[in-house]
Amino acid sequence: MTTETSTIVLIHGLWMTPLSWEHWIDRYRRAGHEVLAPAWPGLDRDVDALREDPSAIEHLGVEEIVDHYDGIIRALDAPPIIMGHSFGGAFTEVLLDRGLGAAGVAIDAAAVRGIKTLPPAQLKAAWPVLKNPANNHRAVMLTPSEFRYAFANTMSEDDALAAYERYAVPGPGRVLFQGALANFNPHAATRVDFHNDDRAPLLLIAGGADHTVPAAVDEATAKRYRKSKAVTDYKLFPDRSHFTIGEAGWEQVADYALQWAVEHVRGAVPAPS
Repeated sequence: MTTETSTIVLIHGLWMTPLSWEHWIDRYRRAGHEVLAPAWPGLDRDVDALREDPSAIEHLGVEEIVDHYDGIIRALDAPPIIMGHSFGGAFTEVLLDRGLGAAGVAIDAAAVRGIKTLPPAQLKAAWPVLKNPANNHRAVMLTPSEFRYAFANTMSEDDALAAYERYAVPGPGRVLFQGALANFNPHAATRVDFHNDDRAPLLLIAGGADHTVPAAVDEATAKRYRKSKAVTDYKLFPDRSHFTIGEAGWEQVADYALQWAVEHVRGAVPAPS
């Protein structure tokens, strides 16, 4: 095992900002790590400001977001551990595929191109955006009830509403449309090489009660990576929702992710034969 890599880059997901990582940032810094949690382009404002005026993110797309993090990571002195939640998990996979990072953790990761598993719950969670093609050029805010279904279905109504008020922001619909239509686009920004033997180790974490990215999606993703000699692991937390990084018990997920990442920093664990 090696602990040479001490920097962690956290990538938030759709309908969220870096604030969603607030507990993880504090916990990882107290563990001695440098933690960076940059916002998607245009989302580097507080929640109220984004709700009042989301015009800056209305046309934001996947490639622009991934390139933004690519530049941040390449500017670091050493390859970091990259962790992403939801679409941030998919972006983590793309960044690792580009040769970046010392290890990656994709939590409740949105499907990258090539994953065709589409459980009904996932379609329902995305429907507030996908139901209207005009949302491809809009930033869409979930209602409290839509947020509870998509993110906080394991939480009480009061706790789900509190999470909504603190964290939820409009999300650029283009990102969701690009993800949903990726399998029809050979040049999709979410494409990865599942046979890439040279990428850093990857852990996929799934929640058994997740509606937005049901566990079957991340399990299917893990299976697609099996032909690669690079390390790919899969971990299921059976009773956790899509808001696993913030709901009660988040510490267990955060600690598992960090321990795995530190132990699997590139070169620390031999690739399987």
